[in-house]
Amino acid sequence: MAFQKIAGGALLGGSTLTTLLGLSQIIDYKPYWARLSDVQASELLKRECPENNLPCREAQLYTLQTTKEFDVLVIGGGATGSGCALDAVTRGLRTALIEKEDFSSGTSSKSTKLIHGGVRYLQKAFANLDYEQYKLVRESLRERANLLEVAPHIARQLPIMLPLYKWWHLPYYWAGIKMYDFVAGSQCLKSSYILTKSRALELFPMLKKEKLLGAVVYYDGQHNDARMNLAIALTAARYGAAIANYVEAVRLLKTTDPDPGKQYICGAECKDVETGKLFQVKAKCVINATGPFTDTLREMDDKGVSKICQASAGVHVVLPGYYSPEAMGLLDPATSDGRVIFFLPWEGMVIAGTTDTPTEITNKPIPHEEEINFILSEIRNYLSPDVEVRRGDVLAAWSGIRPLVSDPNSKDTQSISRNHVVTVTDSRLVTIAGGKWTTYRIMAEDTINAAIKTCNLNATNPCKTVGLQLEGAHEWSPTLHIRLVQYYGLGTEVARHLASTYGGRAFEVAKLAKVTGRKWPLVGKRLVADFPYIEAEVRYAVKEYARTAVDILARRTRLSFLNVQAAEDALPCIVEIMAAELNWSEKRIQDELKAAEEFLYYEMGYKVRSDQLSNTEINLSPTDIERYKKRFQKFDGDKKGFITILDVQRVLESIDCHVDEATLHEMLTEVDINKNGQVELIEFLKLMSAIQKGSVSGSRLAILMKTAEENLIREEPIPVSRSGGGL
Repeated sequence: MAFQKIAGGALLGGSTLTTLLGLSQIIDYKPYWARLSDVQASELLKRECPENNLPCREAQLYTLQTTKEFDVLVIGGGATGSGCALDAVTRGLRTALIEKEDFSSGTSSKSTKLIHGGVRYLQKAFANLDYEQYKLVRESLRERANLLEVAPHIARQLPIMLPLYKWWHLPYYWAGIKMYDFVAGSQCLKSSYILTKSRALELFPMLKKEKLLGAVVYYDGQHNDARMNLAIALTAARYGAAIANYVEAVRLLKTTDPDPGKQYICGAECKDVETGKLFQVKAKCVINATGPFTDTLREMDDKGVSKICQASAGVHVVLPGYYSPEAMGLLDPATSDGRVIFFLPWEGMVIAGTTDTPTEITNKPIPHEEEINFILSEIRNYLSPDVEVRRGDVLAAWSGIRPLVSDPNSKDTQSISRNHVVTVTDSRLVTIAGGKWTTYRIMAEDTINAAIKTCNLNATNPCKTVGLQLEGAHEWSPTLHIRLVQYYGLGTEVARHLASTYGGRAFEVAKLAKVTGRKWPLVGKRLVADFPYIEAEVRYAVKEYARTAVDILARRTRLSFLNVQAAEDALPCIVEIMAAELNWSEKRIQDELKAAEEFLYYEMGYKVRSDQLSNTEINLSPTDIERYKKRFQKFDGDKKGFITILDVQRVLESIDCHVDEATLHEMLTEVDINKNGQVELIEFLKLMSAIQKGSVSGSRLAILMKTAEENLIREEPIPVSRSGGGL
């Protein structure tokens, strides 16, 4: 058996090392991938690696703990931090990245999902003669083109319509959009154009017709932000960066240079969040890429440092797909308070947002009812009266915290540019702050340039990230989904989803898919009906460092962002699969279920959705009250004043309808405001009032009771007096 010398000088056989570390799946390095952060054990690890697999998390942690010194340690696994890791490792620097939660768990997964230059920023640049804003737009448009090129499976072009309701809007908006095209230059996606009223309504039939004169259409990019972030991080890992989520920097390490007598940062003390184990990661340069928490890490370096970030909250809501065409977005460039609202098709649903208000920095931002109602009220201004914009149609809502670079005394976050800044402290902490999703790559390039200069790093290559294809892009083609259908027997919708999410890696996911037992599709059991996510994705997500159920719900799939109730339905299945993959205990299973339910309830808008019922006043006409009382009494046969699962089951049996007890329990729980295991008449009337008002929609109990009532009426014998007499 071959032996290799590893860190510390010990000699271990390959199988012994694998057993010792619990390494079952470590990366196979294809020619274009570099080493695993130049760790002494990398040659041994290389031979142990099955083909096409990433290093498992245990291997990554081992690398972090045993490498004598990295060139660069990046703290923060959002888009910018992951971009820094990719830039550094492709320049030949020994690179590490740690993230205290999951990759993209913060702001980077809670964006408007646009890859754009910023029409609003360009307008401000010319209105205020602001060259910095102009530079931001020009830079963003270059980066937009690059991102669409390096991840064609995740990103796409999207036409966006600006409806015109005043004559002067036509020359004003047309000139502005044409300037947007001009600034993009050769990287303009497609030329903008003008639509007549009839053509605008043909392409966007939900638009308000009254006073509509026409529309201007321009093009920007759109992506699955969390997946894009993960693709950047995984690409860095495949090139050799040691990356680990759920590893927190608890203290910055410093060393004293004897010559000038100054203290310099030389790494960080880290904590494995899962086990609580502390360990040190040494690095010549530490990069602070923590987004909204930028100042927290800067204060870890110097408690007296002044703040450079001001947080702004942006709330988005998700509505059913029928609110918008599948391939046309809408932009409201001037809302009632001067902000911009986007209305965009995404993943089969429609995203509307965003708000822009000062906020406190928190790990768990929560959407508030007033912000949701603001977005809905603005949408109503542009949609036809035939489209009733109902509060009950909001399927999910979230708040993301933008880290804006600002004067600490400024209160108006709307006037703050999204330009980024790179700062270096006397102790050589390199901080990247501000910016926007689209410009993550150039932000990373500027940061690594500063790191190399500040810490005298020996990079063997110049920046190589322009045109560098990301995870999944290499074997992707627009027809890849057809091969998935033909080779594996996946349904077309599922195959399209896998291709647009994983690119060339979709085949690895398909190989994990279980047989459905049906004639078609042959493989690919869905996590929940009406969404193309399949059970195999959970298994694959574990290979991509998913550690919690929330990682799956929010970032490996986007279920929680698309429909919180569907996410809740999928949760037990997700936890069951992850428990088997990660060998969870019963306690861990219960902890995961609870944590995921809390995440959906608070952070994804389930609470504000459920509050619609409890906060509803009964506002029904006497006729409606009488009608709903009669419906309720058909279930409350013994006139108790409340109904239970047994009452509902009794009525359903009488009409030969079966609904399992667990589902009935869920239905009643949704309406049971008092949480006493029964639905009282007052609660039922509140439900019907909320449905009439539009603040609640899709109540399963209300639909079930109405259907059951109609069936009971049909089965009632016709009285002789109504039959015209008898023989």
